[in-house]
Amino acid sequence: MTRFFSLKSKFTGSQRRRPVELEAGFSLVELLVVLAIIALTTAIVAPRVLGYLGSARIDSAKVQVKNLESALELYFLDSGRYPTQEEGLAALSTRPTDSLVWNGPYLKNAEDLKDPWGHVYQYQAPGGEVSFAVSSLGRDGKKGGEGEDRDIP
Repeated sequence: MTRFFSLKSKFTGSQRRRPVELEAGFSLVELLVVLAIIALTTAIVAPRVLGYLGSARIDSAKVQVKNLESALELYFLDSGRYPTQEEGLAALSTRPTDSLVWNGPYLKNAEDLKDPWGHVYQYQAPGGEVSFAVSSLGRDGKKGGEGEDRDIP
């Protein structure tokens, strides 16, 4: 019995600490180092990601302009004319009142069709020697510009 008692007393008192109690949390320095690493990584990666987002919007607008041009060509083949400036791109989704032949809709919702920046696509009806034109004014919604602000024909 004495032997059992001595073993029991060996694990009592201050020697009975668990390793978890010794390292209960992170120090302030460790937290600051981690935050600095996260901030540095974000500062390096964020401009690249935003650049890819901008170029993706430009590519998307180019594809949508081509789709609108194709729909206008189909409209022309069916009716023998392009929509007037007053009819605009809405003529691709709803039948114009003066149109005799219309096999549309050529687009589901041309009235709500907006470029990737939320601006309505610009439509220029043909006049004289000039054919129709569909374009986006880019991110700024104004003529001209560079980068994401440039016009997309």
